[in-house]
Amino acid sequence: MTDVERSARPRDRKAQLAAVAAELFRARGFPGVGIKDIADAAGVTGPALYRHFADKQAILAYVVLTGFEEMETATAEALSDAVPPAGRLESLLTRLATQAVERREIAALWRWEGRHLAKEDQREIARRSTLTLTAWAKALQVQRPELPAEDAELLCWAALSVFGSVSVHHTSVARRRFAALLVELAMGVLNATLPAPSSTPSPPPAGLGTPSRREQVLAAATQLFAQRGFHDVSMEDIGAAAGIAGPSVYRHFPSKAALMVAIGHRAADRLALAAERALQAPDEHAALRRLAASYVDTILHTPELLVSFSADRVTMPDRDKADLLRVQRDYVAQWVTLLTSARPSLPPREAKITVHAALTIANDLSRTRRVAARPNFAAELTTLLHTVLGVA
Repeated sequence: MTDVERSARPRDRKAQLAAVAAELFRARGFPGVGIKDIADAAGVTGPALYRHFADKQAILAYVVLTGFEEMETATAEALSDAVPPAGRLESLLTRLATQAVERREIAALWRWEGRHLAKEDQREIARRSTLTLTAWAKALQVQRPELPAEDAELLCWAALSVFGSVSVHHTSVARRRFAALLVELAMGVLNATLPAPSSTPSPPPAGLGTPSRREQVLAAATQLFAQRGFHDVSMEDIGAAAGIAGPSVYRHFPSKAALMVAIGHRAADRLALAAERALQAPDEHAALRRLAASYVDTILHTPELLVSFSADRVTMPDRDKADLLRVQRDYVAQWVTLLTSARPSLPPREAKITVHAALTIANDLSRTRRVAARPNFAAELTTLLHTVLGVA
């Protein structure tokens, strides 16, 4: 290699290759991207890529762990003795908001592609995330000493979801305003007053009779997709979970993609029905509060809902994919319309960012075992959504 060639190679080539891969992973999903795709997009050869990474999984680990290290650094700097105690939380939120706006792809990969990391990397991220959230919770308790540790942890998980929400949509405003809005929403969450436990918790809905074989297959697929991801589940796995032979699944659904389409429409129908009931309210504020409560109730009792969020990363006929995305967007638009009516001073783009923050809190916390088992979780989650929406 000549001196000219050495000088032409960027010093941060590894980071550049990882950034290219991150965009591809975010756009197509981890299973839909190959090493050749990454190399072609980066303008290098496959062997050149392998000089920096052993395989595709190593690239994903590098991207996610690098982003996590940035969050850890921001936490350490904001909560250090160099920052006055009264300003530490705001300093922390400002740093995290800036990172979220500037590196939206990191949150997306952590959220949707983390299951594809090696088990040791998943365990390491879980361990470090717990340590980071514990540090946040202790800082919050300094500001709110009346908060029990477990309540502070719940609020910090919700604040983290505010920043992670930027990964689920493409709406944007000026960077400085975007970061400031995220700080406002996260600070509102950290200052939220959680409801007192109910003395008579409502029982889960009871089933009626024995479901049909088709329903059993659909339920089995939903559970497996939620646990392992769409690409790591076979039709044989679904048949075994439903108590039938793998080929028998095809009598009810011609493909895995058809199962995902059915799951998506089932979730959409249940959301639409819940929203129709909620919107029978005297004014926009009441309707928005009921809509948030209906969403929490639906997401806690409808496993299809969380699975359907990954439909855009599944190979299926374009018409079906477009239809499911349209349904999701229409549902979000319903929230945005209500929010702008209830809060007319809020610009439409900021209203959409706010709605996504609220929905992401519900989606994330309902899947976070550390907090979802709380006895008053449904009421607490509803309160957090009301707080973010500004109708608490």
